[in-house]
Amino acid sequence: MGKTWFSCLAGILMVAAASPGFAQELEPRRWNHLPIDTNFAAVGYAYTHGEIAVDPVLLVEGASMEMHTAAAGYTRTFELFAKSARIDVVQGYRNGFWSGVLQGLPTSISRIGWADTLGRFAINLYGAPPLKQPEYAVYRAMTPVETIVGIALTVQLPTGDYMSDKVINLGNNRYMVRPELGVMHNRGRWSFEVAAGVSFFTDNDEFFNGNRLEQDPVFGLQGHVIYTFRPGLWAAISGGYELGPLSKINGITKDDRRENLLFSASVGYPITPQWGLKLGYIGTRKSRLVGVDAGSLVLGLSTFW
Repeated sequence: MGKTWFSCLAGILMVAAASPGFAQELEPRRWNHLPIDTNFAAVGYAYTHGEIAVDPVLLVEGASMEMHTAAAGYTRTFELFAKSARIDVVQGYRNGFWSGVLQGLPTSISRIGWADTLGRFAINLYGAPPLKQPEYAVYRAMTPVETIVGIALTVQLPTGDYMSDKVINLGNNRYMVRPELGVMHNRGRWSFEVAAGVSFFTDNDEFFNGNRLEQDPVFGLQGHVIYTFRPGLWAAISGGYELGPLSKINGITKDDRRENLLFSASVGYPITPQWGLKLGYIGTRKSRLVGVDAGSLVLGLSTFW
């Protein structure tokens, strides 16, 4: 099992590091085969620093942000319709600081509190049969080459701290639903993943000073290459692309189309057969005038039973 339990930690850490402005999390090993009837828990910390380019009409220059995020999560695997499935729940707590020049005057703000809660359900449709230990260990040892196809549904709940009279908040005050399709191919020590998803958003009817914020769906694509040195010890490089349409405030379209490139490198290291560490770096670069250029360092601890 040592080759697989880091996949649960990866999700928690990448969610923790992601800026609130991004619709997807860049996560390797998310579609890995896991034994059923198993519990996973993890805690993580992420430090993020970024430069922000905002709508020119806001008259903000040199905007930057610094974010400290602690996150905890839980995963439960089970059998559903003779397939292996899992449920993930992740909760983050953030301490953020933003600074810039507003209409010629230096200004700064800080926020501390809860981020939005994320839940995810995933099921493997092809490959990765639902197996308990020790059948799972035997299957993995005898199956060096395998393709896994799965689908997932991620939901972001509006549980984070939000103030309707503030532009910058830790929570988004709206629901997000993202269906995903993922494919993973294992070949010896190498694994290759690709996943695509579309994020749908409900309206925020309590946007800044009583306005209504609308946003059309955002398309995301990501890929990962993973190499396993030995059970529990692996390294991954990842890349992603995200395209978002224009948003609307009170029905008026804004000139704020988002197009982002994401990249990351991560390493998993086993401490004991049940405990492990992960270290990773995540970078984001905007391809439009509006967006965020940021870098995040993430560290976490994971266990299972």
